[in-house]
Amino acid sequence: MRLASFNVLHGRSLADGQVSTERLVEACDSLEADVLALQEIDRNQARSGHVDQTAAVAAGMGAAAWRFEPALIGEPGATWRAAEEEDDPASAEAGYGVGLVSMLPVQAWHVVRLRAAKVRAPVAVPGRRGRFILLPDEPRVVLAAEVETAAGRLLVATTHLSFVPGWNLVQLRRVTSALSALGLPCALMGDLNVPGRLPAMVSGWRALARVKTFPGASPAMQIDHALGHGLLPLIAGATARELPLSDHRALVLDMV
Repeated sequence: MRLASFNVLHGRSLADGQVSTERLVEACDSLEADVLALQEIDRNQARSGHVDQTAAVAAGMGAAAWRFEPALIGEPGATWRAAEEEDDPASAEAGYGVGLVSMLPVQAWHVVRLRAAKVRAPVAVPGRRGRFILLPDEPRVVLAAEVETAAGRLLVATTHLSFVPGWNLVQLRRVTSALSALGLPCALMGDLNVPGRLPAMVSGWRALARVKTFPGASPAMQIDHALGHGLLPLIAGATARELPLSDHRALVLDMV
């Protein structure tokens, strides 16, 4: 079984600055994942051609199940509001958040919402070495799927945590606590915005992969992680895959 996680930067390539749905779909399909976790994914945004990107990826992969879950409704960097429990995940409203695409049957979905930090923090500008801008934080969201595998039911979750140092660790503890309470073996995958071994140390979950994922062209650190809890299949290998879009590499985890 293969799990993969990819912060897609809403499908934008740093090489040409363009967003191509076809390139996004081909890149995701090339990972050959049984469950694919997506972060920084758009739904009906002008910058990405008014496409539901998770739906497009799922169609290209021939997936059995998929779901997009917005962290915010509206346009990032312009007018938006925090997504709420009452929002319909199948809505056509413009949104931005995370997604899960599964080739395996999904028995149930779970969502955990995370508040934004109240401070601004410096963020690197993709493709512009050494340039930072101060940005306000955004709300975050966790999406988890109960999938049926040959080894039994497994919880696969994805999130994209805050870029505010310290606040992302508070969020991580909340995430792992909420997922643990569901009582299933769990693999949490995503852009945690926390480097190296720190996520495993803070959460108490075990690191399933130790590979550098960021920045994509020449990775110097790991901020995209896979953390495990409970009795999981054995890890056969983990790699960071460079793809023709985003400023992250995709994290690929093989289990047996």
